[in-house]
Amino acid sequence: MLALAGCSSKQDAADVASGGAGARLEQAAIARGVIRDPASADLTGVYASDPERVCVVPGESDFRIGVTLDYGEGQQCSAAGTLKRSGEGLKVDLGEGCAFDARFDGQGIRFPGALPDACSSKCTGRATMAGLSVDMLSNSLSEATTLADAKGRALCAPDSG
Repeated sequence: MLALAGCSSKQDAADVASGGAGARLEQAAIARGVIRDPASADLTGVYASDPERVCVVPGESDFRIGVTLDYGEGQQCSAAGTLKRSGEGLKVDLGEGCAFDARFDGQGIRFPGALPDACSSKCTGRATMAGLSVDMLSNSLSEATTLADAKGRALCAPDSG
């Protein structure tokens, strides 16, 4: 156990955070196309982690976003709104006071573990969007515009949000 504990240190974490070896390795992987650059990768598409689904499509000024999850038996969430991007940072506004910062890591969208109380109005039962983590399933604009919630409402259609 002591040998394993010695393999990692606070210095390792500080090195990555300050642009050290870990950050240089990530930049080299991005430069060689091994991983997507989260700061410039296209967000358009469908993201999923069963039973959670998210669609993102270009909007008038930024992006439209739709979120649906259905755990069955009255445990659902459905919301549509806008998304503004700043590199890996995402400002999500699902209306009626449900606005928060999320992030895009090049592979998927990650919501924070705590959301404003207003977001609970987008859900029924004990369902919540807090901590939602979905990976890109498709980068197809046509698939994203047709993603629908449990009631059949297209969440990223041009007239949604």
